[in-house]
Amino acid sequence: MLPEPLLISLAVICVIVGAVGTVVPVLPGVPLCWAGLLALKFVPSVKDNVSWTVIVLLGIITIGVTILDNILPLWGTRKMGGNKKVVWGATIGLLIGFFLGPWGIIFGPFAGALVSGLIVGNKIKPAVKHASGAFFGYIAGLIIKLITVGLIVFFFVMTLV
Repeated sequence: MLPEPLLISLAVICVIVGAVGTVVPVLPGVPLCWAGLLALKFVPSVKDNVSWTVIVLLGIITIGVTILDNILPLWGTRKMGGNKKVVWGATIGLLIGFFLGPWGIIFGPFAGALVSGLIVGNKIKPAVKHASGAFFGYIAGLIIKLITVGLIVFFFVMTLV
C-alpha cells in the first residue's frame, strides 16, 4: 500500500489534471477526477468520509457523461445536416482554440466546423447551420462535464475536510 501522503497527492493530481481535462479534449477529464475521488476511498484517515454509494453513483454518472460528450457534437451536427468531416473540423477548431484562451475554446469548434464545411464544398448558409450544430453539441457536452466535475470536486473536498 502506498503511504498516505503519496496517495492523497496522487488523488489531488488526478483531480487537478481531470479538471483541466474538462476543457482540454485530449485529457479524459471527468474519469480522471473520479479516479482521484476513488483514490481517497483507500486513504485510511479519510476513507469513511465518502461512501461507496457516492463513489459508485458518480462512477455511473462519469460513464454516462463520457459517452454523451462523444455523442453530442456528432448528434448536433447531424441534426443540422452536417457530416463527420464537420465534426472533425469542430474538434480541430477546439484544439486550436485552446491555445487562444477561453474565447478560443468557446468559438473554436464553431470556426473549425465552419471552415471544414466550406472546404468540403458547402455554401455559407449550410456550413453555418452545420457549424452551429457542432458548436451547440460541444457546448452542451462541456456544460455537462463542468457540472459533473464540480460535483466530484465537491465530494473530493468534503472528503478531505
